[in-house]
Amino acid sequence: MPLTQTPHPGTRFRRFRGDTVTFTLAGSSAGGTGAAFLRSNIGWAAVRRREIVALVEEQVPVLNRDWHDVPMRQVGPSQWELTLGLGEVGRFEAKPYLLAAPGAEPEWAAGDNVVIKVEPAETVCANSIYSAFVRQFGPNRTLGAVSDEQQAAAQALDEAGFTVIPRSGTFRDLIGELDHIIGRLGFRAIHLLPVHPVPTTYARMGRFGSPFAPLDFMDVDPALAEFDRRTTPIEQYTELIDAIHARGGRLLMDIPANHTGWASHLQNEHPEWFARGKDSSFRSPGAWGVTWEDLSELDYAAGRPLWEAMTEVFLRWCRLGVDGFRCDAGYMVPYDVWRYITARVRDAFPDTVFFLEGLGGPRHVTDQLLDGANLNWAYSELFQSYDPSQVETEVMGAARMAGERGLMVHFCETHDNTRLAAVSPTYARVRTALAALSSCEGAFGITAGVEWFATERIDVHGAPSLNWGASDHQVDAIARLNRLLATHPAFGAGAHLHTLAQSGARALALLREAATGDAALVLVNLDCEFTQSVRWARQDYVITDGVVDLLSGAVVRPDEEEARMLIYAGGCDGLEPNKDRAALLWLLARKRRDLEKNRAAGPTG
Repeated sequence: MPLTQTPHPGTRFRRFRGDTVTFTLAGSSAGGTGAAFLRSNIGWAAVRRREIVALVEEQVPVLNRDWHDVPMRQVGPSQWELTLGLGEVGRFEAKPYLLAAPGAEPEWAAGDNVVIKVEPAETVCANSIYSAFVRQFGPNRTLGAVSDEQQAAAQALDEAGFTVIPRSGTFRDLIGELDHIIGRLGFRAIHLLPVHPVPTTYARMGRFGSPFAPLDFMDVDPALAEFDRRTTPIEQYTELIDAIHARGGRLLMDIPANHTGWASHLQNEHPEWFARGKDSSFRSPGAWGVTWEDLSELDYAAGRPLWEAMTEVFLRWCRLGVDGFRCDAGYMVPYDVWRYITARVRDAFPDTVFFLEGLGGPRHVTDQLLDGANLNWAYSELFQSYDPSQVETEVMGAARMAGERGLMVHFCETHDNTRLAAVSPTYARVRTALAALSSCEGAFGITAGVEWFATERIDVHGAPSLNWGASDHQVDAIARLNRLLATHPAFGAGAHLHTLAQSGARALALLREAATGDAALVLVNLDCEFTQSVRWARQDYVITDGVVDLLSGAVVRPDEEEARMLIYAGGCDGLEPNKDRAALLWLLARKRRDLEKNRAAGPTG
């Protein structure tokens, strides 16, 4: 009898620290005799990390000493079982085998190892992110705070050869808004654009200089701190970290590990660590056909000293309380470098989150970095998917990645994009809600100002307005979205997403089913000008009475005969248009057992 195992050979899945996983093996060529074992590296993450570090620092080959055999318990004739606790964050593999008799050759089920990615326990749900550029939280965060006359005067001085740098927003300015960001809006993590010192004269670009042109990875820009004889700028940064933690939030720090600004500390001290062209000039990186002239590219082929120096950067900020890192242009940093950095960091801070910015790079590189290099999250491309087929492809692709390799975060816009509200407030509402309600494990993000319908694109060389405190906003709508992400089982880990077929409608119909049996149907009109009629198969979602719109609490009665719903542009569901719900309907569906019963019965109309 051929051997069979569960999970099936070659299966990939993600779990969380504190979960368990059960392996079974069945079948035997020896009539049910013998003993079974699980060969795995689960529970031996520290050994694997030490081998990765030793390879880089001592040139000792990786010998896979983390692999070991664990006896399985016989639970019946030719049946064995083993349940293991997942107590460590990392990537693990496993496969059961049978020894029919002492000294016999091991017997294996056909197929590859099972791969398990274990994530920090606190990332199981509600992974919403608020992206903040500290500089923008200064005087001009409100629209019109800096007058045209002041801007013209600064421009005139620029043209006369002076360096004009206005007051920046500070860490303490941002602390003053945490009750809005974490308390009112309900975001769980705050991502800060880089906070390192930036060029002010030499090779400066734009009014302020770019935060992505760091001069010292080990320091913060003093322009982001208030002058205070009792504290240093670093201490004011830790005030911000502590204030975020006091509110139950997490801080993700942006580290552009691929490059520095010109005349950075690293470039002055170690020019040999930088990439050069054929004429020996320092090379600037770029993407999408654009060269970032204010940056100088690091060359990780320089070897161990650079790798160790950059690892110390990450460790320094972890020691100060940072919870994770956005890895800017992370796909440009080699796989082996990331594997070494994550091994060193996780040895001391195992729950650190690494959020890959893989945008502009090949998708297979994202796959590799989330898998073997042990990064946790990456950006999805939903924010630049517009056609219904593109949206569906990105939503379902992100769901598959979340089930296997790593969480894909749906940002409704990033700091590199045109502002959603520059199209229209309705468009901003729709795209924000789409990103949130199609996310896995509640992983969606906004850039500061989305809630206030800011229209000025975030020029990282300047400090554009956030339109803060505008009378027309979607603050309450975003708060409701975040409450749903944090409380509804259909947004937790392990929820299954299914798109329901649409014909001719510019809409998305997404059925979400939680492991608890709770389910929800999300209907999104992707057209902000015209009403869409969204239809679904009656056996997928049978209506016997009104259902509840979870965003408003209203009872909604779709067309029961045709299993369809009219979703209005700028409103929803045939009720009075409600701008806060913005062409999106969120319906409480039946329990899973009812859905399965209806499917088994087949079409009913």
